[in-house]
Amino acid sequence: MLYKVEGIVIKTIPYGESNTIITLYTKELGKIGVMARGAKKPKSRFTSITQLFTYGIFVFQRTNKGLGTLQQGEALSSFRRIREDLVKTAYAAYLSELLDRLTTENDLKPDLFGWIKQALDYIDHGIDPEVITFLFEIKMMKTSGIVPELSKCVSCGAKEGNFSFSIREGGFLCERCAYKDPYRMNISQSAVRLLHMFYDFDLARLGNVTLKKETKRELRTLFDTYMDEYSGVFLKSKKFLKQLDQLSD
Repeated sequence: MLYKVEGIVIKTIPYGESNTIITLYTKELGKIGVMARGAKKPKSRFTSITQLFTYGIFVFQRTNKGLGTLQQGEALSSFRRIREDLVKTAYAAYLSELLDRLTTENDLKPDLFGWIKQALDYIDHGIDPEVITFLFEIKMMKTSGIVPELSKCVSCGAKEGNFSFSIREGGFLCERCAYKDPYRMNISQSAVRLLHMFYDFDLARLGNVTLKKETKRELRTLFDTYMDEYSGVFLKSKKFLKQLDQLSD
């Protein structure tokens, strides 16, 4: 059967001497794998369309739900500014790998296509990639069913007061319930307010948000610790991001 989809290349794997297997996240079918025969050849018509982060229209043939075979494609955006900047590339690679690892093939979630497309577009246009990453991580936590409680105390439901964050309990703890986790993370109230705002934030409404370096570090420590505990995945791109962050200090 022939399919025509709108998608973004989130993963590429060389196959043999001249072929490439690409993983697409599509608007119509969710995540799918497609073989691009001859894509590694210098004069192949598939060379540009199979590059990582490419957004375009893809036509492929597939029987049942196995690996498809690319027939033709049209690139609508290559996110050129991402490719030309190491930091932007690192963040875009992390978002792509996170999306790939926390989704399954043919599990259609149309909103995720919009989120990855919007996220790459923002990074391409110079919006702080760290802020984009925080928002995207929360979205992926929700999709995977591991999102922490960020709107109230996870224990008593209190919505007012000073909160800390408990990895073990899975969310905010108010002052009265703080005793339940002696290893809770004490975070600033500005970080608490940001997490509360990020929880239900529509990425399409994002402006040029600026966060203090100290706040970013708080959020990054919290997100990394929580994801390590609950996601069950190790991402190579995250390791590279940490190395870049250490170099910038």
